Amino acid sequence: MKTINELIKQKPWLGWVLFGSTLVVVFLLGLLASSILERRAEAVFAYTPRTEHTDFEPRNEIWGTNFPREYQSYLKTSDTSFRSKYNGSAMIDMLAVDPRMAVLWAGYSFSKDYNQARGHFYAVEDLWNTLRTGAPMRGTVSPMPNTCWTCKSPDVPRLMNLYIEEAGDFTTGVAAFYSGTWEEKGSEVVNPIGCADCHDAATMNLRISRPALIEAFSRLGIDVNRSTHQEMRSLVCAQCHVEYYFSRKVVEGVDYLVHPWDSGFTAEEMEAYYDGIGFSDWTHAISKTPMIKAQHPGYEIYLTGTHASRGVSCADCHMPYISEGGQKFTDHHVQSPLNNVSNSCQVCHREETEQLVRDVYSRQDKIIGNRDKLEELLVSAHVEAKQAWELGATEEEMAGILTGIRHAQWRWDYAAASHGASFHSPVETGRIIASAIAIVQDIRIELVRLMAHYGHNQTVPYPAIETKQKAQHFVMLDMQQLNRDKQEFLEEVIPVWLETARQREAAYQVTIK
Repeated sequence: MKTINELIKQKPWLGWVLFGSTLVVVFLLGLLASSILERRAEAVFAYTPRTEHTDFEPRNEIWGTNFPREYQSYLKTSDTSFRSKYNGSAMIDMLAVDPRMAVLWAGYSFSKDYNQARGHFYAVEDLWNTLRTGAPMRGTVSPMPNTCWTCKSPDVPRLMNLYIEEAGDFTTGVAAFYSGTWEEKGSEVVNPIGCADCHDAATMNLRISRPALIEAFSRLGIDVNRSTHQEMRSLVCAQCHVEYYFSRKVVEGVDYLVHPWDSGFTAEEMEAYYDGIGFSDWTHAISKTPMIKAQHPGYEIYLTGTHASRGVSCADCHMPYISEGGQKFTDHHVQSPLNNVSNSCQVCHREETEQLVRDVYSRQDKIIGNRDKLEELLVSAHVEAKQAWELGATEEEMAGILTGIRHAQWRWDYAAASHGASFHSPVETGRIIASAIAIVQDIRIELVRLMAHYGHNQTVPYPAIETKQKAQHFVMLDMQQLNRDKQEFLEEVIPVWLETARQREAAYQVTIK
């Protein structure tokens, strides 16, 4: 075999080919090395904090100086332009869409006001605006406890930490935050949901900042802080998007936030838990039923769905990874995947966007159709129960009937309040609604028999509640006065809260390198 030198002597052009090839290889290796060094430099720039702040800094814009890409995407939660078939990021007056709800919640604050939530950017503002928090001013207090601030702001872990340090005890400190009425911490809780709610300031690792979630899993023998990163990408959402109630048995006289998971995570298991402790949120103004108000058990419903069983987290769909300038990061524009199908759904699903969206709407249509029918049956049950009381029915005769109404409406509310339930777990949601329909139909048969016993053999008229205004009038709400009071509160009190907060935050320790 001839050597390379011998080949080059015979064919001089071969030497030039080898020389050129070597130059190309060296050039490509240089590009690779340059790219690696550039990415390392970008990583150092992107993840080396330029601003030092305290562990519980509540202002998202301060965190944003260190993580501008994430912060800029977070600011997009202020965009309310997207509207899907049933939800989206726009403010939707749900009582106007579905007036039956005002009757189902008669005697409870949700009959006054219930809106489809906007993005996290508006969490505090929307709580100011809702009629449910009242108009606390001039000696009047809010009907809601301070506990209602819990999921709305990174000011919450800041305050809880202060109270825990002052008390020297975890539970006592947390209870100090929960105690009192809503307006008492109005000037303290002003920053909307953001960075400190989910991230450790030193490491940027995901963390649980709300005690109720840690306490709930602890009662089940689980240390939630030992969860994997992928599990945490759902658990940080589960701090708020869950079922809860206010217990006065943890610390006497304090509305202590508790997740009712001791018996399990299903609607029936939580129902049994509430029945076992004799808990009710309110007594229905029409039927006198001791009711349970489902909050927003999105996490519990998600656990029963196919995405959860395959290890898909909340963030995978609602906060998917994106790339910008060579940097891969989590999109903090928390939103419906229907507004971001390519980055959310089509990472796994290969169908066209139109087909994927059509599939989602198909599931929602079927679930909501049955849910609407359930609402009609529940409204009838409430007014029929009222008729039975008026005819002279006894508490003993009504006991089983009221339990049935309680269970049926709890299951309706569980499905209705679990935002996205008809997609997250359509089979489980359909099952829950079907069970509620069966319960309320049985109860209505019992009511017919009971009323017949007292000589009433006519159909109880269905109320004229075609509009929100008619429904609220039916449950005897003075909406004009409620709205006037709220407007005065917004004009007089909120500016004072904001100015007090501005002065306090001016003293927070922030160092810019």
